Amino acid sequence: MSDLKRTPLNAAHRALSAKMVDFAGWDMPVQYPAGIIEEHLAVRTRAGLFDVSHMGEFRVKGPQALAYLDHLTPNAVSKLVDGQVQYTAMLYPNGTFVDDLLIYREGPEEFLLVVNASNIDKDFAWATEQTAGFDVALTNESDATGQIAIQGPKAEGILQTLTETPLGDIPYYHFTHGQVLGHQVLLSRTGYTGEDGFEVYCQAADTEALWNAMLKAGSSEGLLPTGLGCRNTLRLEARLALYGHEINDEIHALEAGLGWIVKLDKGDFIGAEALRKAKAEGLSRRLVGFKTFEKRDIARDGMPVLVDGKAAGFVTSGAPSPTCGVNLGLAYVPVSHAAVGQRIEIEIRGRACPAEIIPTPFYKHA
Repeated sequence: MSDLKRTPLNAAHRALSAKMVDFAGWDMPVQYPAGIIEEHLAVRTRAGLFDVSHMGEFRVKGPQALAYLDHLTPNAVSKLVDGQVQYTAMLYPNGTFVDDLLIYREGPEEFLLVVNASNIDKDFAWATEQTAGFDVALTNESDATGQIAIQGPKAEGILQTLTETPLGDIPYYHFTHGQVLGHQVLLSRTGYTGEDGFEVYCQAADTEALWNAMLKAGSSEGLLPTGLGCRNTLRLEARLALYGHEINDEIHALEAGLGWIVKLDKGDFIGAEALRKAKAEGLSRRLVGFKTFEKRDIARDGMPVLVDGKAAGFVTSGAPSPTCGVNLGLAYVPVSHAAVGQRIEIEIRGRACPAEIIPTPFYKHA
């Protein structure tokens, strides 16, 4: 425990009797007394509150900030306007993932990058290395920043009671600066659950006060504190990639189904040559969604995918779906067996369990 990093909300989680686990070196809540299923359904039908202060935040400033980020990432950063957010990635020269991330455009010479908690040090070292030749300053603000996500159909209404900023005016994947109960914050209409909601960035010292205020404001609306367990089932239903599962340094962006963030016509960027070659040659495998048929057949990451009785791929994520009521998963399979309706098998504890490729996302909110 002493070696684990703690977010500013560690004491608050323990006061709520959260079950704490080691997540990428962080002491984080996996669930609260209500349990993962109840927390999941709260987000789908009402609202849930997540501590995401373990995420990393880097700031890029300078006259060549835009050129630098267009070189660093495959998406078209030049298309962003002030106050807009973009999902993208940092890639190695072979097209595989350093990490996936969000880019926030504060202005033409200032951007905020939000990266995965497990990759903060690696990402900052990589991003720093790539600043060579660009007139930019890159700073790591992770330790000074708190982040809370409020997600679900009632999220906007709950958060609106605490701020004078008109939240309804913030489009999806946009942000603004404002105040929540007198605390300066960045309010972002983004999330990792497949629901509408907001991510609230603040000074680390303000995080607990904001967390407690949101819990209180949402109590009458059925809001629950929510942990990593339901965060995983929610993002799986929405087919949102998780680093170390669907994406890593051995999987390239096109086979991960993230070709939409790769703008091969925008000019040179790290990984462009490898991805152009991969596109020209065609893919050998693809990430697909599947369901198993028996209640006991729950696929987990790393389990082999069988085609004609032989290992031909692997599961990246799997879990029972509280929303859909079936066991779902994501897996890499040969392109020949990637079409919706194809049958495959998952090797679960030595058994070859039948499964079917089905459309994704498994869930999409109205």
